[in-house]
Amino acid sequence: MELHAFAFNPFQENTYIVADVSGLCFILDPGMVDEEEDEELFSFIDKKGYRPVMIINTHCHLDHILGNRSCAERYGLPLIASRGELPILERAASASLMWGVPYRESPLPAQFIAEGDLLPLGAMQWTVLDVPGHSPGHIALVHHGTGTILSGDVLFKGSIGRTDLPMCDHAQLLRSIGEKMYTLPDHYMVHSGHGPATTIGVEKRTNPFVRG
Repeated sequence: MELHAFAFNPFQENTYIVADVSGLCFILDPGMVDEEEDEELFSFIDKKGYRPVMIINTHCHLDHILGNRSCAERYGLPLIASRGELPILERAASASLMWGVPYRESPLPAQFIAEGDLLPLGAMQWTVLDVPGHSPGHIALVHHGTGTILSGDVLFKGSIGRTDLPMCDHAQLLRSIGEKMYTLPDHYMVHSGHGPATTIGVEKRTNPFVRG
């Protein structure tokens, strides 16, 4: 597996490219805010010879969907997300006005995913976890073969997702971390929606918001 992160838009959101050994890849949470950031991502994909097959949103807050449309148009890709994120996606235009960030309207999901689903990428299988709280339909992806977690804005190095936005639920977020994320092995690497990577074990021992 190859995993590449790009920090895009004013919120420094982590957009991920995940590729298998054959070069098939998916784009997770494309956050490109303009054509310059589009070109940075697309040039990288083309240079590597990757073949994108899908766009996945862990959740649909504005900073994680700004590049949905440009990726869909460039590569003819379907968008995959949780059904529970539709209300957040529908609020994106008003959120862009509130935050002063330009928004290229995202396509609607072509496929909905939920707890326990398996997303194939070549020979790889990614398991879907429902981890709501930061947003109502937030999901995370886990690849058990490599101990890799794509956690979106659930768990960060030394922090957790914010819960002061519409449709957030702080108690639910804590349950998602304690009952889902912290039941994974300590050595699993957490690749978050913002900031550096960490591990489950480090966060269980040191995270000031949720101790394991």
